Amino acid sequence: MKTTTPQTTAGEKRSGTIQSVSIATRFLMVLANAESELALGEVARRTGTGGSTAHRYLQSLVKEGLAKQDPASGLYDLGSAALSIGIGALKRVDAVEIAAQRMKALTHSHALSGGVAIWTDRGPTLVRWYRSAYFSINPLALGDILPIDNTACGLVFQAFLPKATIDAARRQQPAHFRGKPPAKAVLDEVRERCWSEMTSHLLSNVTGQAAPVFDAQHEIVCAVTTVSDLGQLKSPQDRVALFREASLINQSTGGRAFSADSP
Repeated sequence: MKTTTPQTTAGEKRSGTIQSVSIATRFLMVLANAESELALGEVARRTGTGGSTAHRYLQSLVKEGLAKQDPASGLYDLGSAALSIGIGALKRVDAVEIAAQRMKALTHSHALSGGVAIWTDRGPTLVRWYRSAYFSINPLALGDILPIDNTACGLVFQAFLPKATIDAARRQQPAHFRGKPPAKAVLDEVRERCWSEMTSHLLSNVTGQAAPVFDAQHEIVCAVTTVSDLGQLKSPQDRVALFREASLINQSTGGRAFSADSP
């Protein structure tokens, strides 16, 4: 049987990388992203290789513990060594810093200010905040505690934290500050879309947006949030820029995948 090797671009050849490592990584990514164990033919199809090439690479990965093959069914899955590498990587993940880096870049390129909030016993608290050069009207600052019921960020935390946790923080905020508790349907929608947006809640014509950041156990770690004047945004795509960034952040943290490209 003729052996086929995945094609590489001229850029890949000039990059100084080891081609066999790059190809092996493709096989690992296919196994990692699979919904279940895969047959040899399916692995070959997803990696764009021939059966003999797929078999050769998979057997090499099995030998190193990066993949495993069920002796009864012949199906392939990630091996114990791959799982150990993944666990080691997760231990090094700092979700707040990952989110902060992307939010800083976002505010530099769009007419919105934004940052990262964590949950405290007094409610959502801004631990990173970046002001945009294109949007100067900004009611928020680093260290601010946000209203639980009257901000997009507060609604995001409510959608994914236990009710008892929310209620305890709500008691710490004055009623005129925190706002009116949302209806269950509102939180259900936030939970489904992984997105919240409110306009004119803090300042007239200023819109707040927020999205959750999850860890590998799909528990909320922090929220990314922005404030902007939607009239200053250059295109409809700019309005969902935060959602796209949140999706990329969750890929980096091993968090829950967003089900759509836009909220």
